Amino acid sequence: MFWGFNTNGLAHHSLSDVVSLLSGIGYEGIAITLDHDLLERRDGDFFWRLDPWRIASLLQAHSLKSVIETGARYLLNPWKKHFPNLLDPLPENRRLRRNYYFRAVELARILRSDCVSIWSGGALMDEEGHLLEEENSLWKRLGEELAILLDFASERGVRIAFEPEPGMFVNTMEKFERLLDFTPPGLYLTLDVGHLFCQNETIPYWIERQKERLINIHFEDAVRGIHEHLFPGEGGIDYGEFLTALDSISYSGGIFLELSRSSAAGTETAIRAFEFLKENCFRR
Repeated sequence: MFWGFNTNGLAHHSLSDVVSLLSGIGYEGIAITLDHDLLERRDGDFFWRLDPWRIASLLQAHSLKSVIETGARYLLNPWKKHFPNLLDPLPENRRLRRNYYFRAVELARILRSDCVSIWSGGALMDEEGHLLEEENSLWKRLGEELAILLDFASERGVRIAFEPEPGMFVNTMEKFERLLDFTPPGLYLTLDVGHLFCQNETIPYWIERQKERLINIHFEDAVRGIHEHLFPGEGGIDYGEFLTALDSISYSGGIFLELSRSSAAGTETAIRAFEFLKENCFRR
């Protein structure tokens, strides 16, 4: 296994500076969140602000492995975070999300990234918090859209890893397993240890149960019942137990710190986090 850092925690840095910074600190991987610094949204499609081959050269020069993350908050809609998504009832909105994912796959192919990581997003709700559509219709629509994406990615040799996220339609590992009933083979897993912990899901159990699909890990601390990404050591996660579980399945992929609200002090946070990893998580 190797350790990396998500660019959503260094949002005030250019990507070239992030690559140099993370390599200089000692990280071996980078999770690139595909956002407005790299893409321009225009007329329902997306265009590169930075040439993907230039990104590939940067990573190669600094010997960084990569995954592509798709958690851009307002790139698709400046008024509403993480919308539209693949659950949207309007085909043109789903097409916009799909086009964004296609760009992520194209970047992953050029960078030879381990995966493109995605999530479901939230379903439309009424003012009282009730679903506006029948739940089974949402499962079916999500499965159909994922089938399109999986086919596109497979043709380009790219793996898609799905992340259950609190507050979204697919928010737990049990719902991830239900999603598999609606999708063709080939969907992998992004596991966020903080998400599992805050929702009282047992981390070692799910690592073992989904070891064949697990190819990407998000790392932060958390407390029970609150979805908040905390600096390592500030919550209640037992990192020894977590790492032992990974050792037991011979996990060889990346573990990426996801401290998405740390950008104001991004450099200092990335350095402090690496020091924490050296003291508490690196295998001796």
